[in-house]
Amino acid sequence: MADEVRSLQVHKRMVALVLAGGRGSRLKQLTDRRAKPAVPFGGKYRIIDFALSNCINSGIRRSYVLTQYKSHSLLRHLQRGWGYLRAEMGEFVDLLPAQQRVDESMWYRGTADAVWQNVDIFEAEGPEFVLVLAGDHIYKQNYAAMLDHHIETGADVTVGCVEVPRMEATGFGVLHIDDEQRVVSFVEKPADPPAMPGKPDIALASMGIYLFNARFLYDQLRRDAADTTSAHDFGKDIIPFLVAGDANVRAHRLQQSAVYSEGQTEAYWRDVGTIDAYWEANLDLAAVTPALDLYDDFWPIYTYQLQLPPAKFVHDTGDRRGLALNSTVSGGCIVSGGEVNGSLLFSGVRVNSFSQVNQSVMLPDVWVGRHARLTNAVVDSRVRIPDGLVVGEDADDDEARFERTDGGVVLITRPMIEALED
Repeated sequence: MADEVRSLQVHKRMVALVLAGGRGSRLKQLTDRRAKPAVPFGGKYRIIDFALSNCINSGIRRSYVLTQYKSHSLLRHLQRGWGYLRAEMGEFVDLLPAQQRVDESMWYRGTADAVWQNVDIFEAEGPEFVLVLAGDHIYKQNYAAMLDHHIETGADVTVGCVEVPRMEATGFGVLHIDDEQRVVSFVEKPADPPAMPGKPDIALASMGIYLFNARFLYDQLRRDAADTTSAHDFGKDIIPFLVAGDANVRAHRLQQSAVYSEGQTEAYWRDVGTIDAYWEANLDLAAVTPALDLYDDFWPIYTYQLQLPPAKFVHDTGDRRGLALNSTVSGGCIVSGGEVNGSLLFSGVRVNSFSQVNQSVMLPDVWVGRHARLTNAVVDSRVRIPDGLVVGEDADDDEARFERTDGGVVLITRPMIEALED
């Protein structure tokens, strides 16, 4: 009982900082109007909902979200969906958009600088520990277990990490650790990522999660802010500096604190930072046994969504039949005489008569015209697909009209459709 009380008190002394200011340029036109953490995912969520839900489920009730790039959509979502915490009990999700707080000519210059510019705000809360999170990944993790590991090892900073195929680690910070999980080297986005000992095809990649002792973090931010040669970034500057010095930097593997559903054997973590990865992760949710369980009552993912009527499937005459097979269909959708196969439909999508949607992701309020055929597509919010449009069957046509990836996934946005009509 004493240990439980101590643990609860420790969690009350921790704040979370969710870094949500990045564009996510590899998502191409999908982030032309919104930051990557605001991109819809999974039929009813936004990407940032996963990090914030992990905080709530882990017992962390004091979170700050730091925003910068095209943040209106993200801020609106957070205000509507995350304003239910009890401020009078010290619970909150506070929004910290870039405000030029340090210098009127200077926006956030990097992830560490974003934290430094707001340090007085969260320092006033008196936390003993500060958890820095990336707001643009999909996963379920118990941060309380990570905190326990941090305390047990006496670390100054603990870096959350995950095993990934070695050549997929070129976009991440890559760690090398000893037998006690002490980080002995850290390389940011290497062209040739170092392999894990005994695992030549696997690298240990940073998840963009850093758990600091608060006073230690303040000292490092102050030092880094005064360094004119620094890019003021955690992955590029802060962590490599600490690893090269005498700081106690420990690694915490996702497997140690991941939230597993019944029958799940592998820790789930996805960086949905490319169109192909985004498409694949969404469509996996329609599988019989998806890798990510959104039906888990033990570790729910919270969000904001409009009050919508149930999905509806209408018409059953001849070749005009409204149906969906092996698909996820959200509230407010109407499949009116069209056919949906192996796809994910966000709220408010309408699929009209004689149309086909195959292995595609439809974001909110998409309208699919009659006799249209869409295969391997990602369609952005409020796009109206013209009658008879065919996508995913001719690579040259797709590349000429839309954004087509090397993997054959076609991204369709409103400006692209408008260009067809000119």
